[in-house]
Amino acid sequence: MHIPDGFLGPQTYGPAYGVAGVLWAVGLRRLRRTLDPAAVPRLAVATAASFALMLVTVPLPGGTTVHVTGIGMIAVLFGVWHGFLALSLVYLLQALMFGDGGVTALPVMALTAGLGGTAAAVAVHRACGRWPRPAVFLAGWCGTVVPAVLVAFVLGAQPLLAHDAEGTPLFFPFGWAVTVPAVVLPHLLVGVADGVLAVLAWRALAPGEDAP
Repeated sequence: MHIPDGFLGPQTYGPAYGVAGVLWAVGLRRLRRTLDPAAVPRLAVATAASFALMLVTVPLPGGTTVHVTGIGMIAVLFGVWHGFLALSLVYLLQALMFGDGGVTALPVMALTAGLGGTAAAVAVHRACGRWPRPAVFLAGWCGTVVPAVLVAFVLGAQPLLAHDAEGTPLFFPFGWAVTVPAVVLPHLLVGVADGVLAVLAWRALAPGEDAP
């Protein structure tokens, strides 16, 4: 689910950097106030696992890639803000160190996956909280599928947002008819693996009464 440089126009990544920048600042302030030092090793392990999982990618014809993400896993264990910052760091390091995803696409990935994915996972987990294991599994699944839907929407919007006087796209050339099936459908299956991963991580890393 990585977007390379050159796929998004400045009409997209410019505002995205503005929004993400504000949220990064807010998130860092919250992190200083709320992060439990005892949780740091667990957060580091989960973030490293997500980093490693995302490096194993398969290219998709819709202009992105498919891979297990660990988004739901991080969201269930640490919440939206910690997940947003951790995944933003993952995408930044992968872009700078391996060229896996672009620097211009960083704020879009942070907002769609880091924020959208974790928020969806946490919402599902809370809504289904009376059934712990199914709730964690569904959170893991949604943590992958929701970002896929958002990324497909952003990519498919590029021909409408950035084109020349004749209507020729200047950046990503395919619309939603291509991006939605190409990006979302494979992630419906990948979400199952992410759901299983979230359950396993929850059983191993969740503190106290949250784990069986």
